[in-house]
Amino acid sequence: MNESQSPAPADGTIRVGTSGYSFADWKGTVYPAGIRQDEMLSYYEQALGFDAVEVNASYYRILSRATAARMAAKTSPGFEFVVKAYRGTTHDPFDDRLGTARPAPERGLEDLDATLEGLAPLRESGKLGAVLFQFPVFFAPSEQSYAYLRAVRARCGNVPAVVEFRNRRWATEETWAFLRDHELGFCAVDEPPLPRLMPFADVVTSPVAYVRFHGRNPNWFNAPLAERYHYRYSDEELRPFVPAVRRMASAARRAYVFFNNCHLGHAAHNAAGFRGMLGA
Repeated sequence: MNESQSPAPADGTIRVGTSGYSFADWKGTVYPAGIRQDEMLSYYEQALGFDAVEVNASYYRILSRATAARMAAKTSPGFEFVVKAYRGTTHDPFDDRLGTARPAPERGLEDLDATLEGLAPLRESGKLGAVLFQFPVFFAPSEQSYAYLRAVRARCGNVPAVVEFRNRRWATEETWAFLRDHELGFCAVDEPPLPRLMPFADVVTSPVAYVRFHGRNPNWFNAPLAERYHYRYSDEELRPFVPAVRRMASAARRAYVFFNNCHLGHAAHNAAGFRGMLGA
């Protein structure tokens, strides 16, 4: 394998983008109606002007080296990808609903090894910004959880790792200290203000500052997946986040802001607007 490159050194830029780029309902709303799927990434960068994307398809299946190589080839040298970890690493080992089919945590770490192997072309081209580990609401603080996070960090080696928690019990100084001690990035989130979910916390625990906007659909736990993210922020809702994001970026080497409210192109609209507010 070729020697991996690191992304370009930070220059104070806050990279703003969306959580995914290949959606059928973006045709005619974000993209031209007749665009082909294999043209979407190039259009996302060149026509919409985004310089980073969060890849969410990798949550459902581990990306192959061939897929990662095509993604690298379709983008400019300065473009960066953040790749979401496979559900076999972040969700399935902790999901009691799977019963006897629930994999052991070690299997989750083996899936992480396979994920990192598939991402080699992005690493070698200097386009892999980080791997995002989004843990579910049933992943709560415990000695076992802390041990698993330590194992994840060790498996990632020199690949930046960012952790998103959904369970609000993680919103403590103990969590921030643990993440800092292990150079795990913290993903700050804006999501519906429901009792079980995380509040927004403009905390930076590693060289990577990270923010995700999920929308504020109050029917979060009961809506179908697509409807969960069917929410478009107003400018009045987004503008108060500008100072916090700037503070976070000033405390980090690199900063990412991604919009995950992808239904009907809301994410692309909000990302473009927020980029303008930042002057990015």
